[in-house]
Amino acid sequence: MLLAKTFKSSTFKLALISIAIFGAVLLALFAYVYWSVSSYVRSQSDRAIAAEQVTLKRAYNDQGRSGLIAAIKQRIAEADFEDGVYLLADASFVPVAGNLKAWPFGVNSTDGRGDLTTREWKISGPISSLVRARIETLPDGYHLLVGRNIADLDRFAKEINTALALGILFILVLAGVASISVTRRTVGRIEAINVTSRAIMQSDLGQRIALRGTRDEWDQLAANLNVMLDRIETLMAEVKQVTDNVAHDLRTPLARMHRRLERACDKKRDADDDQLLINETIADLDGVLRMFTSLLRVSQIETSDRTVAFHNVNLTKIANEVVELFDAAAEEKGVHLSSVGNAPVVIAGDRDLLFDAVANLVDNAIKHGREDGHVTVDVAHKNGAATIFVADDGPGIPIEEREHVLKRFYRLERSRSSIGNGLGLSLVAAVARLHEARIEMMDNAPGLQFELHFPSPAKFYKENHLPASANRGRHATISS
Repeated sequence: MLLAKTFKSSTFKLALISIAIFGAVLLALFAYVYWSVSSYVRSQSDRAIAAEQVTLKRAYNDQGRSGLIAAIKQRIAEADFEDGVYLLADASFVPVAGNLKAWPFGVNSTDGRGDLTTREWKISGPISSLVRARIETLPDGYHLLVGRNIADLDRFAKEINTALALGILFILVLAGVASISVTRRTVGRIEAINVTSRAIMQSDLGQRIALRGTRDEWDQLAANLNVMLDRIETLMAEVKQVTDNVAHDLRTPLARMHRRLERACDKKRDADDDQLLINETIADLDGVLRMFTSLLRVSQIETSDRTVAFHNVNLTKIANEVVELFDAAAEEKGVHLSSVGNAPVVIAGDRDLLFDAVANLVDNAIKHGREDGHVTVDVAHKNGAATIFVADDGPGIPIEEREHVLKRFYRLERSRSSIGNGLGLSLVAAVARLHEARIEMMDNAPGLQFELHFPSPAKFYKENHLPASANRGRHATISS
Protein backbone atom coordinates (compact mmCIF):
# COMPACT_ATOMS: atom_id res chain seq x y z
CA MET A 1 0.00 0.00 0.00
CA LEU A 2 2.69 2.47 1.05
CA LEU A 3 5.01 1.33 -1.76
CA ALA A 4 2.27 1.87 -4.35
CA LYS A 5 1.66 5.38 -3.02
CA THR A 6 5.42 5.98 -3.11
CA PHE A 7 5.61 5.26 -6.84
CA LYS A 8 2.53 7.38 -7.53
CA SER A 9 3.63 10.35 -5.46
CA SER A 10 4.66 13.64 -7.04
CA THR A 11 7.83 13.59 -4.92
CA PHE A 12 8.98 10.38 -6.60
CA LYS A 13 8.21 11.78 -10.05
CA LEU A 14 10.12 14.94 -9.22
CA ALA A 15 13.04 12.80 -8.02
CA LEU A 16 13.07 10.90 -11.32
CA ILE A 17 13.10 14.17 -13.25
CA SER A 18 15.98 15.40 -11.09
CA ILE A 19 17.90 12.16 -11.74
CA ALA A 20 17.36 12.52 -15.48
CA ILE A 21 18.59 16.11 -15.45
CA PHE A 22 21.59 15.18 -13.31
CA GLY A 23 22.43 12.26 -15.62
CA ALA A 24 22.23 14.52 -18.67
CA VAL A 25 24.53 17.06 -17.02
CA LEU A 26 26.97 14.30 -16.06
CA LEU A 27 26.95 12.92 -19.61
CA ALA A 28 27.60 16.39 -21.00
CA LEU A 29 30.47 16.84 -18.53
CA PHE A 30 32.14 13.59 -19.54
CA ALA A 31 31.67 14.47 -23.21
CA TYR A 32 33.26 17.86 -22.64
CA VAL A 33 36.23 16.31 -20.81
CA TYR A 34 36.74 13.77 -23.61
CA TRP A 35 36.44 16.43 -26.30
CA SER A 36 38.89 18.75 -24.50
CA VAL A 37 41.52 16.03 -23.98
CA SER A 38 41.07 14.65 -27.50
CA SER A 39 41.41 18.11 -29.05
CA TYR A 40 44.52 18.80 -27.01
CA VAL A 41 46.19 15.48 -27.96
CA ARG A 42 45.39 15.93 -31.65
CA SER A 43 46.66 19.53 -31.72
CA GLN A 44 49.90 18.48 -30.05
CA SER A 45 50.26 15.58 -32.50
CA ASP A 46 49.56 17.86 -35.47
CA ARG A 47 52.33 20.25 -34.44
CA ALA A 48 54.82 17.40 -33.97
CA ILE A 49 53.84 15.80 -37.29
CA ALA A 50 54.13 19.14 -39.11
CA ALA A 51 57.61 19.68 -37.68
CA GLU A 52 58.67 16.15 -38.65
CA GLN A 53 57.26 16.56 -42.13
CA VAL A 54 59.24 19.75 -42.63
CA THR A 55 62.44 17.96 -41.57
CA LEU A 56 61.86 15.05 -43.96
CA LYS A 57 61.02 17.35 -46.86
CA ARG A 58 64.19 19.25 -46.20
CA ALA A 59 66.15 15.97 -46.52
CA TYR A 60 64.25 15.22 -49.74
CA ASN A 61 65.00 18.64 -51.17
CA ASP A 62 68.68 18.41 -50.22
CA GLN A 63 69.49 14.79 -51.06
CA GLY A 64 66.57 13.60 -53.15
CA ARG A 65 64.57 10.43 -52.65
CA SER A 66 67.60 8.48 -51.29
CA GLY A 67 68.17 11.12 -48.65
CA LEU A 68 64.47 10.93 -47.67
CA ILE A 69 64.63 7.13 -47.38
CA ALA A 70 67.78 7.38 -45.25
CA ALA A 71 66.11 9.95 -42.98
CA ILE A 72 63.02 7.72 -42.56
CA LYS A 73 65.16 4.70 -41.64
CA GLN A 74 67.09 6.82 -39.15
CA ARG A 75 63.85 7.95 -37.51
CA ILE A 76 62.60 4.37 -37.23
CA ALA A 77 65.85 3.25 -35.64
CA GLU A 78 65.93 5.98 -32.98
CA ALA A 79 64.06 5.46 -29.67
CA ASP A 80 62.95 9.09 -29.56
CA PHE A 81 60.74 8.43 -32.57
CA GLU A 82 59.20 5.12 -31.45
CA ASP A 83 55.69 6.61 -31.67
CA GLY A 84 56.39 7.93 -35.16
CA VAL A 85 54.65 6.45 -38.19
CA TYR A 86 56.44 6.76 -41.55
CA LEU A 87 55.67 5.42 -45.01
CA LEU A 88 57.04 6.36 -48.40
CA ALA A 89 55.12 4.80 -51.30
CA ASP A 90 55.47 5.09 -55.04
CA ALA A 91 52.83 6.42 -57.37
CA SER A 92 50.95 3.11 -57.15
CA PHE A 93 50.96 3.25 -53.29
CA VAL A 94 53.48 0.42 -53.09
CA PRO A 95 55.59 0.83 -49.89
CA VAL A 96 59.19 1.86 -50.43
CA ALA A 97 60.32 2.71 -46.90
CA GLY A 98 58.79 3.08 -43.47
CA ASN A 99 57.34 1.10 -40.57
CA LEU A 100 53.95 0.39 -42.19
CA LYS A 101 53.63 -2.80 -44.23
CA ALA A 102 51.11 -1.30 -46.64
CA TRP A 103 49.38 1.88 -47.51
CA PRO A 104 46.33 2.25 -45.22
CA PHE A 105 43.26 0.62 -46.76
CA GLY A 106 40.67 3.03 -48.05
CA VAL A 107 42.95 6.10 -47.86
CA ASN A 108 43.15 7.29 -51.46
CA SER A 109 43.63 10.95 -50.74
CA THR A 110 47.05 12.18 -51.69
CA ASP A 111 47.00 15.28 -49.50
CA GLY A 112 45.58 16.19 -46.08
CA ARG A 113 45.50 14.93 -42.53
CA GLY A 114 43.29 12.87 -40.27
CA ASP A 115 42.91 9.82 -38.06
CA LEU A 116 43.25 6.31 -39.39
CA THR A 117 43.21 2.88 -37.81
CA THR A 118 45.66 0.30 -39.08
CA ARG A 119 46.30 -3.29 -38.06
CA GLU A 120 49.72 -3.14 -39.66
CA TRP A 121 51.32 -0.79 -37.19
CA LYS A 122 55.08 -1.47 -37.35
CA ILE A 123 56.72 -4.19 -39.42
CA SER A 124 57.51 -6.18 -36.29
CA GLY A 125 53.90 -7.16 -35.61
CA PRO A 126 50.27 -6.62 -36.63
CA ILE A 127 49.00 -4.41 -33.77
CA SER A 128 45.82 -2.43 -34.25
CA SER A 129 46.39 1.19 -33.46
CA LEU A 130 44.95 4.66 -33.93
CA VAL A 131 47.25 6.90 -35.95
CA ARG A 132 47.14 10.64 -36.54
CA ALA A 133 48.76 11.26 -39.93
CA ARG A 134 49.49 13.80 -42.68
CA ILE A 135 49.78 12.74 -46.32
CA GLU A 136 51.58 14.65 -49.05
CA THR A 137 52.44 13.86 -52.70
CA LEU A 138 56.05 14.66 -53.58
CA PRO A 139 57.11 16.27 -56.87
CA ASP A 140 58.30 12.89 -58.24
CA GLY A 141 54.82 11.35 -57.71
CA TYR A 142 55.74 9.42 -54.57
CA HIS A 143 53.49 9.65 -51.49
CA LEU A 144 54.79 10.53 -48.04
CA LEU A 145 52.79 9.61 -44.91
CA VAL A 146 54.02 11.02 -41.61
CA GLY A 147 52.09 10.32 -38.42
CA ARG A 148 52.09 9.60 -34.72
CA ASN A 149 50.63 6.78 -32.73
CA ILE A 150 47.77 8.16 -30.60
CA ALA A 151 46.64 4.81 -29.23
CA ASP A 152 46.70 6.37 -25.73
CA LEU A 153 43.86 8.61 -26.83
CA ASP A 154 41.97 5.56 -28.03
CA ARG A 155 42.52 3.84 -24.69
CA PHE A 156 41.53 7.03 -22.87
CA ALA A 157 38.31 7.17 -24.87
CA LYS A 158 37.50 3.58 -23.93
CA GLU A 159 38.24 4.28 -20.28
CA ILE A 160 36.08 7.38 -20.42
CA ASN A 161 33.24 5.38 -21.95
CA THR A 162 33.62 2.63 -19.36
CA ALA A 163 33.76 5.14 -16.51
CA LEU A 164 30.78 6.97 -17.94
CA ALA A 165 28.72 3.80 -18.22
CA LEU A 166 29.67 2.61 -14.73
CA GLY A 167 29.17 6.11 -13.29
CA ILE A 168 25.74 6.50 -14.82
CA LEU A 169 24.75 3.01 -13.67
CA PHE A 170 25.98 3.69 -10.14
CA ILE A 171 24.27 7.07 -10.01
CA LEU A 172 21.02 5.63 -11.33
CA VAL A 173 21.04 2.85 -8.75
CA LEU A 174 22.05 5.18 -5.92
CA ALA A 175 19.60 7.88 -6.97
CA GLY A 176 16.83 5.32 -7.39
CA VAL A 177 17.39 3.89 -3.92
CA ALA A 178 17.66 7.38 -2.42
CA SER A 179 14.56 8.57 -4.26
CA ILE A 180 12.48 5.62 -3.11
CA SER A 181 13.80 5.98 0.45
CA VAL A 182 13.18 9.73 0.66
CA THR A 183 9.84 9.50 -1.10
CA ARG A 184 8.75 6.59 1.10
CA ARG A 185 9.67 8.62 4.19
CA THR A 186 7.84 11.68 2.85
CA VAL A 187 4.76 9.67 1.90
CA GLY A 188 4.88 7.97 5.31
CA ARG A 189 4.85 11.29 7.15
CA ILE A 190 2.09 12.65 4.91
CA GLU A 191 0.05 9.50 5.42
CA ALA A 192 0.46 9.84 9.19
CA ILE A 193 -0.85 13.40 8.98
CA ASN A 194 -3.72 12.22 6.74
CA VAL A 195 -4.67 9.46 9.19
CA THR A 196 -4.77 11.93 12.07
CA SER A 197 -6.68 14.44 9.95
CA ARG A 198 -9.30 11.85 9.06
CA ALA A 199 -9.66 10.91 12.70
CA ILE A 200 -10.09 14.60 13.61
CA MET A 201 -12.71 15.03 10.87
CA GLN A 202 -14.60 12.15 12.46
CA SER A 203 -15.12 14.34 15.56
CA ASP A 204 -12.04 13.25 17.53
CA LEU A 205 -10.67 16.77 17.95
CA GLY A 206 -8.48 15.68 20.84
CA GLN A 207 -6.06 13.74 18.61
CA ARG A 208 -2.69 15.23 17.71
CA ILE A 209 -0.06 14.43 15.09
CA ALA A 210 2.82 12.46 16.58
CA LEU A 211 6.27 14.10 16.57
CA ARG A 212 9.36 11.98 15.90
CA GLY A 213 11.84 14.25 17.66
CA THR A 214 13.90 14.84 14.52
CA ARG A 215 13.19 18.59 14.56
CA ASP A 216 13.10 18.56 10.77
CA GLU A 217 10.56 20.38 8.60
CA TRP A 218 8.04 17.57 9.06
CA ASP A 219 8.24 17.84 12.83
CA GLN A 220 7.87 21.61 12.48
CA LEU A 221 4.81 21.14 10.27
CA ALA A 222 3.32 18.64 12.72
CA ALA A 223 4.01 20.99 15.63
CA ASN A 224 2.36 23.91 13.79
CA LEU A 225 -0.66 21.76 12.94
CA ASN A 226 -0.92 20.66 16.57
CA VAL A 227 -0.82 24.30 17.70
CA MET A 228 -3.51 25.09 15.15
CA LEU A 229 -5.62 22.18 16.44
CA ASP A 230 -5.13 23.40 20.01
CA ARG A 231 -6.33 26.81 18.92
CA ILE A 232 -9.33 25.32 17.10
CA GLU A 233 -10.20 23.20 20.13
CA THR A 234 -9.95 26.27 22.35
CA LEU A 235 -12.16 28.27 20.00
CA MET A 236 -14.69 25.44 19.89
CA ALA A 237 -14.75 25.38 23.68
CA GLU A 238 -15.14 29.15 23.75
CA VAL A 239 -17.99 28.98 21.23
CA LYS A 240 -19.72 26.39 23.42
CA GLN A 241 -19.14 28.56 26.49
CA VAL A 242 -20.43 31.63 24.67
CA THR A 243 -23.49 29.72 23.50
CA ASP A 244 -24.22 28.55 27.05
CA ASN A 245 -23.72 32.05 28.44
CA VAL A 246 -25.90 33.67 25.79
CA ALA A 247 -28.62 31.11 26.45
CA HIS A 248 -28.39 31.80 30.20
CA ASP A 249 -28.38 35.58 29.79
CA LEU A 250 -31.34 35.45 27.41
CA ARG A 251 -33.32 33.01 29.50
CA THR A 252 -33.58 35.33 32.51
CA PRO A 253 -35.13 38.40 30.80
CA LEU A 254 -37.28 36.22 28.55
CA ALA A 255 -38.54 34.27 31.56
CA ARG A 256 -39.40 37.53 33.34
CA MET A 257 -41.28 38.81 30.31
CA HIS A 258 -43.12 35.49 30.05
CA ARG A 259 -44.20 35.60 33.72
CA ARG A 260 -45.39 39.21 33.40
CA LEU A 261 -47.41 38.42 30.32
CA GLU A 262 -48.97 35.36 32.03
CA ARG A 263 -49.96 37.47 35.05
CA ALA A 264 -51.32 40.18 32.82
CA CYS A 265 -53.30 37.60 30.87
CA ASP A 266 -55.02 36.35 34.06
CA LYS A 267 -55.86 39.86 35.35
CA LYS A 268 -58.41 42.38 34.33
CA ARG A 269 -57.08 45.25 32.29
CA ASP A 270 -55.72 48.11 34.35
CA ALA A 271 -54.06 51.09 32.74
CA ASP A 272 -51.45 51.54 35.45
CA ASP A 273 -50.55 47.83 35.60
CA ASP A 274 -50.43 47.60 31.82
CA GLN A 275 -48.13 50.61 31.60
CA LEU A 276 -45.84 49.11 34.25
CA LEU A 277 -45.80 45.80 32.34
CA ILE A 278 -44.90 47.59 29.11
CA ASN A 279 -42.14 49.60 30.78
CA GLU A 280 -40.58 46.56 32.46
CA THR A 281 -40.78 44.53 29.23
CA ILE A 282 -39.16 47.34 27.25
CA ALA A 283 -36.38 47.54 29.85
CA ASP A 284 -35.68 43.81 29.53
CA LEU A 285 -35.74 44.01 25.74
CA ASP A 286 -33.34 46.97 25.86
CA GLY A 287 -30.97 44.83 27.92
CA VAL A 288 -31.17 42.02 25.37
CA LEU A 289 -30.62 44.45 22.50
CA ARG A 290 -27.63 46.00 24.29
CA MET A 291 -26.09 42.56 24.66
CA PHE A 292 -26.48 41.80 20.96
CA THR A 293 -25.25 45.27 20.03
CA SER A 294 -22.12 44.75 22.12
CA LEU A 295 -21.58 41.29 20.64
CA LEU A 296 -21.92 42.62 17.08
CA ARG A 297 -19.60 45.50 17.96
CA VAL A 298 -16.86 43.09 19.10
CA SER A 299 -17.31 40.92 16.00
CA GLN A 300 -17.16 43.97 13.73
CA ILE A 301 -13.90 45.13 15.30
CA GLU A 302 -12.34 41.69 14.96
CA THR A 303 -13.38 41.00 11.37
CA SER A 304 -13.06 44.39 9.63
CA ASP A 305 -9.83 46.11 8.63
CA ARG A 306 -10.11 49.58 10.10
CA THR A 307 -6.38 50.31 10.27
CA VAL A 308 -6.49 52.12 6.90
CA ALA A 309 -8.47 54.90 8.63
CA PHE A 310 -6.03 55.23 11.53
CA HIS A 311 -4.53 58.61 12.29
CA ASN A 312 -2.61 60.20 15.12
CA VAL A 313 -4.75 60.73 18.23
CA ASN A 314 -4.07 62.21 21.64
CA LEU A 315 -4.66 59.40 24.14
CA THR A 316 -4.56 61.84 27.07
CA LYS A 317 -7.43 63.89 25.66
CA ILE A 318 -9.51 60.75 25.10
CA ALA A 319 -8.90 59.64 28.70
CA ASN A 320 -9.91 63.07 30.06
CA GLU A 321 -13.13 63.02 28.02
CA VAL A 322 -14.00 59.54 29.39
CA VAL A 323 -13.36 60.71 32.97
CA GLU A 324 -15.60 63.72 32.40
CA LEU A 325 -18.33 61.45 30.96
CA PHE A 326 -18.31 59.04 33.96
CA ASP A 327 -17.87 61.68 36.65
CA ALA A 328 -21.58 61.70 37.52
CA ALA A 329 -21.85 57.89 37.65
CA ALA A 330 -18.80 57.73 39.94
CA GLU A 331 -20.20 60.44 42.19
CA GLU A 332 -23.51 58.58 42.44
CA LYS A 333 -21.67 55.51 43.80
CA GLY A 334 -19.44 57.61 46.02
CA VAL A 335 -16.32 56.79 44.00
CA HIS A 336 -13.64 59.41 43.54
CA LEU A 337 -12.74 59.41 39.82
CA SER A 338 -9.66 61.37 38.78
CA SER A 339 -7.36 61.81 35.78
CA VAL A 340 -3.67 62.21 36.48
CA GLY A 341 -1.88 62.68 33.15
CA ASN A 342 -2.11 65.98 31.26
CA ALA A 343 0.83 65.81 28.83
CA PRO A 344 -0.14 64.84 25.25
CA VAL A 345 0.57 61.18 24.41
CA VAL A 346 0.17 60.47 20.70
CA ILE A 347 -0.61 57.03 19.22
CA ALA A 348 -1.91 55.75 15.87
CA GLY A 349 -5.49 54.59 16.10
CA ASP A 350 -9.24 54.94 15.72
CA ARG A 351 -10.48 57.59 18.13
CA ASP A 352 -14.01 56.18 18.53
CA LEU A 353 -12.80 52.65 19.28
CA LEU A 354 -10.20 53.90 21.75
CA PHE A 355 -12.88 55.98 23.49
CA ASP A 356 -15.13 52.90 23.79
CA ALA A 357 -12.27 50.80 25.18
CA VAL A 358 -11.26 53.36 27.82
CA ALA A 359 -14.93 53.91 28.68
CA ASN A 360 -15.41 50.18 29.30
CA LEU A 361 -12.35 50.07 31.56
CA VAL A 362 -13.51 53.05 33.60
CA ASP A 363 -17.08 51.70 33.78
CA ASN A 364 -15.81 48.32 35.05
CA ALA A 365 -13.55 50.00 37.61
CA ILE A 366 -16.47 52.02 38.98
CA LYS A 367 -18.92 49.08 39.00
CA HIS A 368 -16.60 46.50 40.51
CA GLY A 369 -14.54 48.76 42.75
CA ARG A 370 -15.50 49.36 46.35
CA GLU A 371 -17.96 52.05 47.36
CA ASP A 372 -16.36 55.31 48.42
CA GLY A 373 -13.23 54.08 46.69
CA HIS A 374 -10.87 55.64 44.17
CA VAL A 375 -10.54 55.13 40.43
CA THR A 376 -7.52 56.70 38.77
CA VAL A 377 -6.91 57.16 35.06
CA ASP A 378 -3.39 58.01 33.93
CA VAL A 379 -1.69 58.31 30.53
CA ALA A 380 2.10 58.25 30.28
CA HIS A 381 5.05 56.55 28.61
CA LYS A 382 6.22 53.29 30.18
CA ASN A 383 9.31 51.51 28.85
CA GLY A 384 9.08 53.56 25.67
CA ALA A 385 5.42 52.67 25.00
CA ALA A 386 2.41 54.96 25.25
CA THR A 387 0.36 53.51 28.13
CA ILE A 388 -3.01 54.19 29.68
CA PHE A 389 -3.53 53.06 33.29
CA VAL A 390 -6.96 52.51 34.90
CA ALA A 391 -6.62 51.59 38.58
CA ASP A 392 -9.20 50.91 41.30
CA ASP A 393 -9.06 49.76 44.93
CA GLY A 394 -11.73 47.08 44.73
CA PRO A 395 -11.42 43.29 45.14
CA GLY A 396 -9.40 42.94 41.92
CA ILE A 397 -9.21 39.89 39.64
CA PRO A 398 -7.46 36.66 40.69
CA ILE A 399 -4.32 35.93 38.67
CA GLU A 400 -5.70 32.67 37.30
CA GLU A 401 -8.81 34.47 35.99
CA ARG A 402 -7.11 37.42 34.27
CA GLU A 403 -6.64 35.66 30.96
CA HIS A 404 -10.25 34.42 30.90
CA VAL A 405 -11.99 37.73 31.69
CA LEU A 406 -11.03 38.95 28.19
CA LYS A 407 -13.24 36.28 26.61
CA ARG A 408 -16.78 37.02 25.51
CA PHE A 409 -19.49 36.56 28.15
CA TYR A 410 -16.95 35.46 30.76
CA ARG A 411 -17.87 36.64 34.25
CA LEU A 412 -16.27 36.05 37.61
CA GLU A 413 -19.70 35.84 39.18
CA ARG A 414 -20.76 32.33 38.15
CA SER A 415 -24.45 32.71 39.00
CA ARG A 416 -24.68 35.53 36.40
CA SER A 417 -27.34 37.21 38.54
CA SER A 418 -25.67 40.62 38.63
CA ILE A 419 -26.11 43.30 35.97
CA GLY A 420 -23.86 42.90 32.95
CA ASN A 421 -23.12 40.46 30.14
CA GLY A 422 -19.33 39.98 30.25
CA LEU A 423 -18.66 41.71 26.92
CA GLY A 424 -16.94 44.88 28.16
CA LEU A 425 -13.42 43.50 28.51
CA SER A 426 -13.76 41.40 25.36
CA LEU A 427 -14.40 44.65 23.47
CA VAL A 428 -11.30 46.15 25.11
CA ALA A 429 -9.29 43.09 24.02
CA ALA A 430 -10.58 43.39 20.44
CA VAL A 431 -9.63 47.09 20.29
CA ALA A 432 -6.22 46.28 21.75
CA ARG A 433 -5.57 43.60 19.11
CA LEU A 434 -6.57 45.99 16.33
CA HIS A 435 -4.14 48.62 17.66
CA GLU A 436 -1.42 46.00 18.38
CA ALA A 437 -1.57 47.04 22.03
CA ARG A 438 -0.38 44.81 24.85
CA ILE A 439 -2.66 44.22 27.86
CA GLU A 440 -1.35 43.88 31.40
CA MET A 441 -3.32 43.44 34.61
CA MET A 442 -1.36 44.29 37.75
CA ASP A 443 -2.17 44.11 41.45
CA ASN A 444 -2.95 47.57 42.85
CA ALA A 445 -2.81 46.38 46.47
CA PRO A 446 -5.73 46.50 46.90
CA GLY A 447 -7.55 46.43 43.60
CA LEU A 448 -6.54 46.10 39.98
CA GLN A 449 -4.49 48.24 37.63
CA PHE A 450 -5.37 47.65 33.98
CA GLU A 451 -2.70 48.76 31.50
CA LEU A 452 -2.82 49.15 27.72
CA HIS A 453 0.60 49.58 26.04
CA PHE A 454 0.51 51.01 22.49
CA PRO A 455 3.32 51.03 19.90
CA SER A 456 4.64 54.34 18.61
CA PRO A 457 2.85 55.74 15.52
CA ALA A 458 5.96 55.38 13.34
CA LYS A 459 6.39 51.72 14.32
CA PHE A 460 2.70 50.97 13.78
CA TYR A 461 2.61 52.54 10.31
CA LYS A 462 5.83 50.75 9.30
CA GLU A 463 4.76 47.28 10.51
CA ASN A 464 1.34 47.60 8.83
CA HIS A 465 2.79 49.03 5.59
CA LEU A 466 0.76 52.21 5.97
CA PRO A 467 1.92 55.67 4.86
CA ALA A 468 3.54 57.72 7.58
CA SER A 469 1.36 60.26 9.32
CA ALA A 470 3.16 63.09 7.52
CA ASN A 471 1.78 61.75 4.24
CA ARG A 472 -1.76 61.03 5.40
CA GLY A 473 -3.40 64.30 4.33
CA ARG A 474 -5.78 65.66 6.91
CA HIS A 475 -4.69 62.95 9.38
CA ALA A 476 -1.22 64.45 9.65
CA THR A 477 -2.26 66.52 12.66
CA ILE A 478 -3.22 65.10 16.04
CA SER A 479 -6.92 64.34 16.23
CA SER A 480 -8.71 65.99 19.09
